[in-house]
Amino acid sequence: MIQLDKVTKQFNTANGTLTAVDNVSLSINDGEIYGIIGYSGAGKSTMIRLFNGLEKPTSGSIIVNGANITEIKGAKLRAARHKVSMVFQHFNLLWSRTVEENIAFTLEVAGVKKEQRQVKVAELIELVGLQGREKSYPSQLSGGQKQRVGIARALANEPEVLLCDEATSALDPETTDAILDLLVSINERLNITIILITHEMHVIRKICNRVAVMEEGKIVEEGDVLQVFESPKAAVTQKFVQQVIETSGQKESIKQMQEQFPDGKLIKLFFVGTATERPVITQLIRKFNVEVNIIDGNISPTKSGAYGTLIVQINGVDDDVEKAVNYLAAQGIKSEVISHD
Repeated sequence: MIQLDKVTKQFNTANGTLTAVDNVSLSINDGEIYGIIGYSGAGKSTMIRLFNGLEKPTSGSIIVNGANITEIKGAKLRAARHKVSMVFQHFNLLWSRTVEENIAFTLEVAGVKKEQRQVKVAELIELVGLQGREKSYPSQLSGGQKQRVGIARALANEPEVLLCDEATSALDPETTDAILDLLVSINERLNITIILITHEMHVIRKICNRVAVMEEGKIVEEGDVLQVFESPKAAVTQKFVQQVIETSGQKESIKQMQEQFPDGKLIKLFFVGTATERPVITQLIRKFNVEVNIIDGNISPTKSGAYGTLIVQINGVDDDVEKAVNYLAAQGIKSEVISHD
């Protein structure tokens, strides 16, 4: 369990005091994948350095696996840090060392004997899927392979917490998905707690159990990922969610439909969990004297279940359209009227 209680981190600058983390309290459960998302300047990078004691909070307490890292020093702090490893955005590999030598470096520093290092390195290479690249140098690897080396190296000391600081930001979408799948596999196989710092909602949606949204150093929203997708409250959260669910060409499709059917009611429907599999539109047409035009739709799977949106235009006399909308609400499907010309 990781607990932050009223944590604030301030820096003295030439322009005065900068509050990077502002009175943050949160709890992260053992073995979960927890996401922290925010735009540049939100305080994410400072936050992640607080988890492993690289930064000390100005006030508040941080408990990591029973150790208050805001108070301990010396050998106790070093021991606590060994249980918290980090994966970096730009890999931070040693370019003069091979894959296996990069992974072994952490074990060398820890004083692990050579035979034990070799066994551990072989296990980690298998874990991250780098068999056959043991003797390769970083310059001979793709971005995804470099990040796999970084992940293997971070796992060498058998940490209890893995911090990922924008670990997929330098990767293309396909490679990003592969690395995210690897992190899920590691989480399940090792039961390790993973904390992801990112500005990409796709990353949160794909693998996180819960998410905290940061803005100007504060946590403005927190909760289960599916819950946050279903009902984003803060404006910045709504913006992040919209980036994932809004498809390209959606606005143009809406405009064309409005021009073709100017009297229709334009509605966005929200589906959660098993509701994404129900033939709601078919039922709507059968029960009511309305015409339904599907404009755009998208289903986003999360670790807690699927979340989908569907933009439709319902045409008919006002009374029938109203009954159709009420029927959707009775089925537990949230809706939002976009326009009514």
